[in-house]
Amino acid sequence: MFTKVFEILGKIFNASVSDTYDIPTELNCYKDDINNLKQIINNYYNYNGWFYPEFVKLQLTSLGKMLNHNDLQEFEKQYPTKELSDKKIKIIPAGNIPLVCFHDIFCILMSGKKCIIKFSQKDRLLPFAVVNMLQKIEPQLKDRIIEEKDQRLDFDGIIATGSNNSSRYFEYYFGKYPHIIRKNRNSVAILDGTENKDDYSKLADDIFAYYGLGCRSVSKIYVPKDYDYQTFFKNIVDKGDVIKNPKYSDNYDYNKAVYLMSDNKILDNNFILLKEDERISSPVGVIFAERYDNLESLAEKLNNMTDEIQCIVSKKSIPNLKTVTIGNAQNPSIFDFADGVDTMKFLKTIQ
Repeated sequence: MFTKVFEILGKIFNASVSDTYDIPTELNCYKDDINNLKQIINNYYNYNGWFYPEFVKLQLTSLGKMLNHNDLQEFEKQYPTKELSDKKIKIIPAGNIPLVCFHDIFCILMSGKKCIIKFSQKDRLLPFAVVNMLQKIEPQLKDRIIEEKDQRLDFDGIIATGSNNSSRYFEYYFGKYPHIIRKNRNSVAILDGTENKDDYSKLADDIFAYYGLGCRSVSKIYVPKDYDYQTFFKNIVDKGDVIKNPKYSDNYDYNKAVYLMSDNKILDNNFILLKEDERISSPVGVIFAERYDNLESLAEKLNNMTDEIQCIVSKKSIPNLKTVTIGNAQNPSIFDFADGVDTMKFLKTIQ
């Protein structure tokens, strides 16, 4: 359902991130929409200081790849929907990265249900533009995607994403409804010591994308017990431009001061701090690290921490552990559901 609509949207995303202003003939009727997206890409940081052009572009590039013809057809085959429903699903997105709520919008519409969106004040312009494009591509969607403004609208189910603190608020107010409530999660990387310069460059992309604010951003590295951390620093030096973002540099400076005043042992390369720590979620401007003895015991440990981890990055596959290759943490497929919870199966239960 609406497969063709999302395929067209994917092509619009691809055109919007292109370095050329030549628009494919089939998209001529969406020329204004594509140019509007280009303007949002270049200027969104004026609205939200975290949303620099390279990362808005990264998100749209990822979504453009996701919305390819073959995967959309397979998705519709796995989750067939024959009829439209009047059931309404409310989305409360986190707003931590640009258009973070897209996959939820996609799933709700593909399930045939109506979508009520409470846009985050941190990220409203881009989702609003995308909703308008969807409604332009398919006018039938004009009454199926509804923005909730001042007045609270009735709904039949809810998908809410936020921090561990806000999740308790969501549970209290919305626990009586069918719901998916997401909490803090981060991603980790496992190094085995055989990584080359290209591997580290890709790992740095997984770490610094969205300045580490995404749940798929790597916030911790696991390294062999004899690993030299200077190897890590030496191979990510070309990512030092992140410090030019004032919001990032403020976080880096603040955390550095806190650690130094607390006599915490840290390593510093002037744009990211490395601290050995057993926790998963590190502050902005910090990467946590932990040494491991062997991959078997590490795999067992990580499998017991699934509630904290979004994805695991590794150069090589590891027995008994689901991983993604280095550099692909920020490129989920259309079948990658947040927190491993199948959104389509959840939506099917709401009749």
